[in-house]
Amino acid sequence: MDSAPLQSAQPKLFPSIIERLDALQYSKRTEESYIQWIKRFITFHDKRHPREMGSAEIEAYLNHLALEKMVSASTQSQAKSALLFLYKEVLQRELPAMENLTRVKADKRLPVVLSKHEVQAILSRLDGSMWLLVSLLYGSGLRVMECLRLRVAEIAFDRLEILVRDSNGYKDRITLLPASLVEPLKAHFEIVESLHAEDLAKGFGEARMPPGLANKYADASKDLSWQYVFPSGKLSVDQQTGAVYRHHADEKTVQRAVKKLATQAGINKQVTPNTLRHSFATHLLQGGQDVHTVQALLGHADVSTTMIYTQVVNTGSRGVASPLDVL
Repeated sequence: MDSAPLQSAQPKLFPSIIERLDALQYSKRTEESYIQWIKRFITFHDKRHPREMGSAEIEAYLNHLALEKMVSASTQSQAKSALLFLYKEVLQRELPAMENLTRVKADKRLPVVLSKHEVQAILSRLDGSMWLLVSLLYGSGLRVMECLRLRVAEIAFDRLEILVRDSNGYKDRITLLPASLVEPLKAHFEIVESLHAEDLAKGFGEARMPPGLANKYADASKDLSWQYVFPSGKLSVDQQTGAVYRHHADEKTVQRAVKKLATQAGINKQVTPNTLRHSFATHLLQGGQDVHTVQALLGHADVSTTMIYTQVVNTGSRGVASPLDVL
């Protein structure tokens, strides 16, 4: 079939998608992913314009991913999120339920968890801002992107709390701030403040405000309180508006550092930054915290998600001594 429908749709449709993603302050990684899923969806349906399609076509494509491509549950979920975003946020259409959707079952493997000794082995090989960042992943149970998106204003030293904003601005939560990180964080903030002052002196220093707060606190975008706790080492230009911002540090740098240090420490596990979050939850449960408290700190909507860590705690002896050990 002629490719003209897709080509004619792009000048209007895709700039609208990017504009909406930017308005809601989705990450560049999410933006790129959503664009690719939407293009694949259009191509799958012979390059018809999404306005001519709806739930049936989305369902057919997601079933294709599940039954023919045999993708993982997370991949199918990501594709679904991209397409629902397209229809709800860009095309302004509410879609009926997809009653015949074949959902890929999630892999129920137990998460990789580090021992306290292994966590210490990683942290002992770090210093400076990377040590502080990785310490927060473990000490506060943060996802790596949650940590990178933290603003100065979201750290409450007096209450030992961290406000974690949902990446899409819909649901926030409070998690704990380790008391041992208060002084290192305060010292780090002096570095952030100095960098921000340099940006202001050059005519920059404006921060992209969190979703939902851009209009409410528009005049505060140059305040130190809205700067990222872990800023990027370079300024970047918004391709849509031309505005110059200092974004947060790159997650890939953190991922590479954690993986490399785990190898150096002789840890024979598949370690990622999220492994530290899993370890946070598991060690809290091992220390006697109830599962609902851990659920709230992690931001899980359903306690069943948190319950997987109880399986990690109970793995092995399950508190029962082997008869071999009492011979």
